[in-house]
Amino acid sequence: MKWDTEGREKMGRGSRYLDFLDILLTARDPDREGLTDDEIRAEVDTFLFEGHDTTASGISWSLYCLAKHPGHQDRVREEVDIVLTGKDDEELTWQDVSKLKYLAMCVKEAMRLYPPVPIVSRRTTRDFDLMGHRLPAGATLNINTWCLHHNRAVWGEDFMEYKPDMFSSENMKKMDAYAFIPFSAGPRNCIGQNFALNEEKVVIARILHRYKVELVPDHHVAPVLELVTRAVNGIKVKFIPRG
Repeated sequence: MKWDTEGREKMGRGSRYLDFLDILLTARDPDREGLTDDEIRAEVDTFLFEGHDTTASGISWSLYCLAKHPGHQDRVREEVDIVLTGKDDEELTWQDVSKLKYLAMCVKEAMRLYPPVPIVSRRTTRDFDLMGHRLPAGATLNINTWCLHHNRAVWGEDFMEYKPDMFSSENMKKMDAYAFIPFSAGPRNCIGQNFALNEEKVVIARILHRYKVELVPDHHVAPVLELVTRAVNGIKVKFIPRG
């Protein structure tokens, strides 16, 4: 295996970096066994197809929060306008997306208040003790992301308020690694989380560059926790072209 000057793995052929499929094809367990064709297909299917509802939920709730809080929306729009200044088109490159730091904070705060997947289930593979309780192998555990993200002990007294600054780089350094888990956590976390987050930022940035987003008056929005966090009567916002 070869490495570039920044320590990134290269494939043996040429200088192409390892992509997602390369990693699956070259992965080996401690016994040097690779993934079967069915296992590789399952991972690819998960990456490409399983994120549609969750990403749509994240985009919808983010737009709802920004419409509800126009001050934050204006700040995001200013950031997007600066990034797109001087471009002949509205295409965002990977380098552009990395510059949308305040938008990323707003998206993360929306996912805290309205996590796309409110509950994650895991099955234990061995017996172990958890806070004085013996859990046998094969037990199913439910991790309630919604409750964690709305826990006063974790997020403070104003945990129900929309406060993107909680995800500033300074605050992120002080945050417990398991306080914010919209994509689950640990070795079985979402393999597409970076892709999903960047997809959300691109869609929202393109919308806010062209439109002002406002709430529809008298339309009550209330979340309902299903496999994906949805709104009981849907989320309705108005897209007003910028002058």
